[in-house]
Amino acid sequence: MRCKRIGTTDLKVTEVSLGCGSIGNLYREVSDGAAEELLHYAWGRGIRYFDTAPRYGSGRSEQRLGRFLRGKDRDSYVVSTKVGRVLTPGKQLAEANGFVNPLPNDVHYDYSGDGIEASFEQSCDALGGERIDILYVHDIGVDTHGDENGRHMDALLGSGLGKLHDLKVKGRIQAFGLGVNENAVCLEVMRHSKIDVVLLAGRLTLLDRSAEAALVGACAEAGTSLVLGGVFNSGILATGAVEGATYDYGPAPRDVLDRVDALQTKAEGCGLTLATAALHYAARHPAAASVLIGTGKAATLARNMDALETPCPEGFTALFA
Repeated sequence: MRCKRIGTTDLKVTEVSLGCGSIGNLYREVSDGAAEELLHYAWGRGIRYFDTAPRYGSGRSEQRLGRFLRGKDRDSYVVSTKVGRVLTPGKQLAEANGFVNPLPNDVHYDYSGDGIEASFEQSCDALGGERIDILYVHDIGVDTHGDENGRHMDALLGSGLGKLHDLKVKGRIQAFGLGVNENAVCLEVMRHSKIDVVLLAGRLTLLDRSAEAALVGACAEAGTSLVLGGVFNSGILATGAVEGATYDYGPAPRDVLDRVDALQTKAEGCGLTLATAALHYAARHPAAASVLIGTGKAATLARNMDALETPCPEGFTALFA
């Protein structure tokens, strides 16, 4: 599988990566065996970039990924995780923040330098080793925090970004950036600091191209890479405009359903399914360093990997301009 460089660093990632939210039991429980099967399958298909976060199952995703990676040559893969949330021992819950049967940890926000360092060390323990390739600041922004975002942004700009720079200088991380699903906060942070990469969920897809208004150009000018997540916009570009289709983790509104119907007609006119067109659109975007596929099932990953190998007609991207 081809690899692409992250920002101006020496780090390279495979052009397809695995998002490990689902092996933290997102919405439904995934057994240890199914998680192991998925990770083995991803490795067998050439994926060498894996993304996780403390939020995913309150540490369960990191724990499972770390178990899989132990014993592998540390220079043979890239792993990213996220900071901004710190775990502390808590009660066992049946569900927390959409994750079923999470580990018995409480999760609280902390974007300060101390919070970022605490989260980083916890992730090192879970994943194994003393370094992590990429650290993303997770879910900073008004969409997540509302009126509280100013306080969290002050913590990030006051000491959090400095801690990330320090970890990079010490060689404990190779790159850092943001893991978010909104454009505005990326532009705001980039006005204060150079960042290497943005993991952007749902804002540069076949359906939602809002990142092209300003963020894509800003990243190109700054030498900041984009890793594209949420390329199905939480489901609707995989299912089509069916009853119950979800867009941005909620019921799809009528105008979105109509737009997806039109996109599906174009895709089928090219001889492709809507999901295949969505994957190719993201993978072929010139700004994309990697396309993150999130799933808890090896069979689903196989279907998506096969879709990416499906030939596309000449001028495919222009058909959806």
